[in-house]
Amino acid sequence: MTETTTFTSAGDPEGIERPAADVLPFPLKKKTDPDPIAPSEGVVKPGEWEAELPDTDDPEADGLTDGAPVDPPREAYPPSAAEWMQERDKNRLPVLPDWVKLPDQRTAVRKWAVRHYSAVVGYHAVRLPLVYTPKICLYAPRGAWRWSTATGRWVFDAEGKTLRLAAVAAEDAAEYLKLSRQRNDRVRLRGIVAAIASMVGLAAALTLYVMAPSWLLLLAIATLTTTFGVVGAPADRPLIDMAKVTFRKRRLSSDIVIRAHEVAGLTSKDQTVAFPRPIGRDGDGWRVVVDLPYGKTFEDAMKAHGRLASGMDIAPTQLFLDKDETSGRRVSYWIADRDPLAVPSGKSPLLGATRVDFWKPFPWGVDERGNPVMASMLWLSLLVGAVPRQGKTFSARTIALAAALDPYVRLYVFDGKASPDWRTFAKVAHRIGFGIVPKNGMDPVQHLLTSLRELKADVEDRYHRLSELPLHVCPEGKLTPEISRDKKLNMPLTLFVVDEVQEYLTHPEHGKEILSLMVYLARVAPAVGVSVMTATQKPDDKACPSELRDQHQARFALRVGAYQVSDTILGAGSYSEGLDASKLLKSHKGVGLLKGMSDDSGIVRTYLADGRDADRILTRAAALREAEGTLSGDAAGEAPAPEVSATILDDVAAVLGKGEAKVWSETIVDRLADLRPETYGPWAELEAKPKAEALTAALKPFGIGTGQISRRIDGEQVNKRGIKRDDIATAITQRNQNRDAG
Repeated sequence: MTETTTFTSAGDPEGIERPAADVLPFPLKKKTDPDPIAPSEGVVKPGEWEAELPDTDDPEADGLTDGAPVDPPREAYPPSAAEWMQERDKNRLPVLPDWVKLPDQRTAVRKWAVRHYSAVVGYHAVRLPLVYTPKICLYAPRGAWRWSTATGRWVFDAEGKTLRLAAVAAEDAAEYLKLSRQRNDRVRLRGIVAAIASMVGLAAALTLYVMAPSWLLLLAIATLTTTFGVVGAPADRPLIDMAKVTFRKRRLSSDIVIRAHEVAGLTSKDQTVAFPRPIGRDGDGWRVVVDLPYGKTFEDAMKAHGRLASGMDIAPTQLFLDKDETSGRRVSYWIADRDPLAVPSGKSPLLGATRVDFWKPFPWGVDERGNPVMASMLWLSLLVGAVPRQGKTFSARTIALAAALDPYVRLYVFDGKASPDWRTFAKVAHRIGFGIVPKNGMDPVQHLLTSLRELKADVEDRYHRLSELPLHVCPEGKLTPEISRDKKLNMPLTLFVVDEVQEYLTHPEHGKEILSLMVYLARVAPAVGVSVMTATQKPDDKACPSELRDQHQARFALRVGAYQVSDTILGAGSYSEGLDASKLLKSHKGVGLLKGMSDDSGIVRTYLADGRDADRILTRAAALREAEGTLSGDAAGEAPAPEVSATILDDVAAVLGKGEAKVWSETIVDRLADLRPETYGPWAELEAKPKAEALTAALKPFGIGTGQISRRIDGEQVNKRGIKRDDIATAITQRNQNRDAG
């Protein structure tokens, strides 16, 4: 048996020996001729390959001489008439509202109308025979008496009796005689009218009774009875019940707005507000745009938010302020007819989604006016904070559910509370853990620590590999959708979720290291596609130190107990900007203030996906990942990330045979299992590929990579992953030097 060993790079799976001169510094790209009949000059023939070199020619550099400025100053021109008119066009109000112009909004309005009027008709149809008919029969005699009494008073001029009595009391005979003559004339005329009407009515009733069909007679009786029933109904108990609750709607006027600014201290007798556009309805509320007095700003209006609401006689949760970019003193108010934050946003649209592209914004909730709010976790980390039972976990879980529906997103999920809210993520999560107490042979804290180390090593490796990839694959050294979905490159978008993070950060043994690793990931990892989302109900410095909170670019604060806590979650200075999550009410579940995910801060009413909905979504997500072949880690039953320790270098060096320069990874794992069965025994029980991957993941933090090792066994060439002795020796030397330096 003869053996020939050749060590090749990971990109050469065939393991073919090549001289060093054949290795090109740039990627190879096969070129095809656009015209096969008349090949153009410089085009490689079919079957040939050409190195794709970076283009360094600058066509704009021709003709420049030494000393010429790189960017010569350009003359500034005033805006043209077209640009001026375009700016004015932006301020023009639309002719038709969006629900008339946009097909999706027309559809939504049509569906609402069908739902609304179907419910109203059904409500009254059920009550017509059971409630309304008995009421009519009960109130009809009273209505008949009221009608006959009113008719008699009209005929005999009862309304003039008080005047005649007043004339008698004043002993004014002339006035009394005048009023009496008028009464006699009126009674005579009205009596004739009443007599004629009675005869006509009696004749019509006899005609209906004798000649008319029975259905017409019944209709006439029902109409007359209903009329008497409506007349006889008490004022405090209407005949027909309300099919919907009518919320209090205040008609807003300029006087009310001016009064509100006066009591808020924003205006004075000499200076008042101006209205650049009329007050009008805007959705389920009123839109008011005002120009504050000179010297007053939007920030002043935000500070007077509560007093403005009191001046308008509404709740503070019904008043919303928007800044106008055209003027520092212009403020736009939206006054809702009712508290919109107490209205649930509804089920998550993820229930109807087949899959999600996590590179694009996805639906997370709606704002105070019901407009969709799209979230994106690219290039940032997110901190979610709230008091218990306000929807903190559900809000964070909606983002994780969106990530689960993208089969190319790798999920790490850890829940320090060990609640059932995250249990179903075991179907898709690459790494998952619950609580801080070891159970069933699994220490969740140690598992989290191992996963953090694994992620840190992966992030460091991504930075190196992205900088080394060719420009046509990785422009500017940044992660792209194509790179993240390339299984060979193994750099998928990753979402690292830790709920109740304070439970891990305050761990007596591993808390400090967990904090250090999470600070590193929140600060560095998002740039290479690894996003971090932490949620806590204790955002104070003791439970969740500021060195971790300050690394989160995006913040989401649901209801908290005090404005100081809101500032802790949203960042220092948020309260002065008018952002105060302590003003949210208990009824505002799932509602929070979002800051940092986009240029604008705003209110988000997050969609709801309860436990049953989450299970449905994650079942679909698991099927997607199985179909795409991206189910991995704990969800696929693979071995947990191995615990990386410095002793593994010594153990690997100990099992390398004398004279072995390169050894297959699975061979080393078998030898390690014989050396330390209690530590490496579980690795040896794995299949060949997972066995090699376990060793690769354990050695990655030390900068040791693997490559293809080709051997000829019985005349056949066999390629497997392996390591080099020199790499192990270099890593041990570097470790010892670091220890000595420390």
